[in-house]
Amino acid sequence: MTEDFHSIRRLPPYVFEHINPIKARARANGVDIIDLGMGNPDLPTPEHIVNKLKETVLDPRTHRYSTSRGIPGLRKAQASYYGRRFGVKLNPDTQVVATLGSKEGFANMAQAITAPGDVVLVPNPTYPIHSFGFIMSGGVVRSMPADPNEDFLRSLDRAVRHSIPKPIALVLNYPANPTAYTADLDFYAEVVKYCKANGIFILSDLAYAEIFFDDAPPPSILQVPGAMDVAVEFTSMSKTYSMPGWRVGFAVGNERLIAALARVKSYLDYGAFTPIQVAAVAALNGSDEVIQEVRDIYKYRRDVMVESFGRSGWTIPVPKATMFAWAPIPPQFAHLGSLEFAKLLIQETGVAVAPGVGFGEYGDQYVRLAFVENEQRIRQAARNVKKLLGAKAGQGNVVPLKA
Repeated sequence: MTEDFHSIRRLPPYVFEHINPIKARARANGVDIIDLGMGNPDLPTPEHIVNKLKETVLDPRTHRYSTSRGIPGLRKAQASYYGRRFGVKLNPDTQVVATLGSKEGFANMAQAITAPGDVVLVPNPTYPIHSFGFIMSGGVVRSMPADPNEDFLRSLDRAVRHSIPKPIALVLNYPANPTAYTADLDFYAEVVKYCKANGIFILSDLAYAEIFFDDAPPPSILQVPGAMDVAVEFTSMSKTYSMPGWRVGFAVGNERLIAALARVKSYLDYGAFTPIQVAAVAALNGSDEVIQEVRDIYKYRRDVMVESFGRSGWTIPVPKATMFAWAPIPPQFAHLGSLEFAKLLIQETGVAVAPGVGFGEYGDQYVRLAFVENEQRIRQAARNVKKLLGAKAGQGNVVPLKA
């Protein structure tokens, strides 16, 4: 009676369980931790969204159970957003479901479509729920390259030809967490063509659709003609509107997949609190100025991080999108791997990052840094790191930060 349950045994140790106690001990000892590890937005939710929540919550009728699919007004607002942003027409009654965040939506979709032993193709490295949602549902994950290039397409063909049984689904995530890779419509068109020909569903995570720094906004896979026959796309309001704790997301697209997700959700939840959904409608139907403000802040923080860490001796590749930088471990520490390097950073510099191995074994030579601290804190983090890199370069002793 002491063994872990079957579903728990299938999950690897959670990498961040190794990091969080170190952060907690450091804080308890008075160390000022600059936390660039978790992608937890620090920006306030726009005022008009909060005001709509406060207005709605005063009506006691909104305190009753909601609906697991999302209130009609919210589904209509999401369909309108897709029409404005992507030129994609959606039926809010059959092609849109509100989820309790995109993470929960992915997990619920995995429950809905996965039979024991089903094979699912997932990028590596990638956001953990893309793999573990299917593993917890009894599926088998086969890793794919994360970079959307010709090698991805060749690997897709090899995976389909050599997987027994044939894969049921392919997961895509662009702009990507953690790598910040972006994809264009030509790439999506090739993937849709291949998956339609081979009877494979596509689950696209577009949570960072609005956090981009180039002139060209990231596209939706549903813009590709025929994509609706095989694809569902997940989005989230967490990053776009700085609403992470509100837990509002969406799944849109293929009616069969949306119906399956809606049925599973009907057994699991009653939907988000109605005032939250009403406030989310106000966000989606409101001005895009608030989205641009969020985007501008993350772009500025990105530039500060790249510049200041570069001067510290750690070259950070410039991400085109998302709120993350995907940074190779400095060469002098590469032998440690990402988990031990992340531990070292906390202990010696007070800077917390996310170990790349937490997103898949192919991420072990990288760490993820989030733009969730202000300019001054990011520059301070760079100065702290510079001391570590300088001490290593000079073969001197590294002295932990003092409280």
